[in-house]
Amino acid sequence: MEKIKELSPEDIDRIVEMAWEDRTPFDAIELQFGVAEQEVIQLMRREMKASSFKMWRERVQGRKTKHIAKAPDNLLRFKSNQQRKITFNKISKRK
Repeated sequence: MEKIKELSPEDIDRIVEMAWEDRTPFDAIELQFGVAEQEVIQLMRREMKASSFKMWRERVQGRKTKHIAKAPDNLLRFKSNQQRKITFNKISKRK
């Protein structure tokens, strides 16, 4: 939970958004923000209403697309052409 205290409100919002998306794996959140799956769960519990957290937790628990190691090899990931590129754990500005 130490890492979460260092995050900006914008980073917290983005982590919640990424965690809510079904196809964004926890590994991607950890790679970009350095926040492990258990910390994401704690953050979601803290930031969401209890009923919303419960619904999210039931939905993602054991979901293969939330864990790269469990995902099938042929899983296609959608990436919008509007999505910014990630470099060195920072989101690059559009030019």
